Amino acid sequence: MAHIGIDVSKQKLDCLWVRDLDKGKVKTKVFSNRHQDYPGLLDWLVRQTGEAADELHVYLEATSIYHEPLAYWLHKAGVTVYVLNPAQVRHHAKGMGVRSKTDRKDSMIVARYGIERKPRPWQPEPPEVRELKRLINRLETVEDDLQRERNRL
Repeated sequence: MAHIGIDVSKQKLDCLWVRDLDKGKVKTKVFSNRHQDYPGLLDWLVRQTGEAADELHVYLEATSIYHEPLAYWLHKAGVTVYVLNPAQVRHHAKGMGVRSKTDRKDSMIVARYGIERKPRPWQPEPPEVRELKRLINRLETVEDDLQRERNRL
């Protein structure tokens, strides 16, 4: 069972595989946060860890909407995905005395949080719910645009 922390941003994914938590041995790599690069990320994880995709445990912070495509893709590939609350992860880091903030440190903190706290795996919403949320979001956008135009008149 391999534990991987990924710091997700709009442009890139900072991946960190925790080889040995007690000795602090880790392996890192940065990937771009594009759908076409996700297979390369999974190939790297499988090659480095020597584990099958269903043996991987990937921890991500919920970062706006940037984590969603990766979380859905990894889940579909059979990886156990954990989407973590950023506030809880930040408080965990403060409790460990971590004050500085870099992408590599963030991915380590995310992985350590997952290993130490053992959160519940993330389950994607059914496609119907996702579609309904997308439609509601679009409706709210159109209503905001209409109100803006009414105000302008």
